[in-house]
Amino acid sequence: MTIQEIKDKNLILFEVISGSRSFGLDTATSDTDIKGIFYLPKDIFFGLDYIPQINNDTNDIVYYEIGRFVELLLKNNPNILEMLATPDDCILYKHPIMNNFRIEDFLSKLCKDTFAGYATTQIKKAEGLNKKIVNPLPIEKKDLLSFCHILNDHSSIPLADWLKINNFKADNCGLTNIPHAKGTYAVFYDPENTLGYKGIIQKTTSNEISVSSIPKNEQEKAYMYFNKEGYSTYCKEYREYWEWVEKRNDERYNTNQQHGKNYDSKNMMHTIRLLQSAEQILTTGKLNIKVNNREELLVIKAGNKSYEDLLQMADILLASIEKNYASTELSPFPNKDKIEKLLITVRTELYG
Repeated sequence: MTIQEIKDKNLILFEVISGSRSFGLDTATSDTDIKGIFYLPKDIFFGLDYIPQINNDTNDIVYYEIGRFVELLLKNNPNILEMLATPDDCILYKHPIMNNFRIEDFLSKLCKDTFAGYATTQIKKAEGLNKKIVNPLPIEKKDLLSFCHILNDHSSIPLADWLKINNFKADNCGLTNIPHAKGTYAVFYDPENTLGYKGIIQKTTSNEISVSSIPKNEQEKAYMYFNKEGYSTYCKEYREYWEWVEKRNDERYNTNQQHGKNYDSKNMMHTIRLLQSAEQILTTGKLNIKVNNREELLVIKAGNKSYEDLLQMADILLASIEKNYASTELSPFPNKDKIEKLLITVRTELYG
């Protein structure tokens, strides 16, 4: 099914404006995100083709089937709790049956893990982004040879320098493993290239060192160490960096470049907002998603706070969350039996 189909068949139960606009954090360039709840036609629901959610290509319009919605509420999923707590001015449509779902029936101590846990994950992502911005990788990828060094007395020199000094060709080299010395190889050289040596690597895209059969009585020229772990780490970071470059939101990236603080400021704004929501839930037992500190949060979004200050702010909020978690009157988890009976009642009414 498509979003248009569930609308044409009047299957929408709840539809809201979500994201920055519902939080009161929208600016002139903010997108309009839409979230909603629907129920399936009876034949599909009772058949084999259950559909838990429907979204558009950019995921800024998402609708959840009523059962999936309740399942995520029971898990205290932040996005779903925030949808249920949407302020009236952002509700586009609400079927009367949705009045059965009250936010207070779902809020629990589990919110500490979901809200604060998600925020902590975002901080780690911000740290990773910080690393990408501060340490951009050249588009030309290093090959395996860049991670090979020749042992030289009590030191080492890059393989490329050693080959140049000796006027050697990598293709004329032969390597053999050194027993009990992981990553270390004896290097032999065949200036005429008649002994069948396989070279250091088979081709420039190789991920493994080549070893050769060495004739008896041949004398090694040197010993080489290949930092395989370092090469694997570099390949992973290179791949992740250029995937990030390809997929990044250029408008947000340029904003981050302009403020020069080397972090995703919008991401950090929502991270602090999530932590403040977790603190609010544990201290009041309520969730009001329309913020009362809009200016403070927009200062963060604009990049007008240092990354270190934001981490300190997050640490203070996390300490407060831990303290209030111990004293909150919220139950450890939502009442699953009660909620399940509610869902059955709602579905019975929907399907007659």
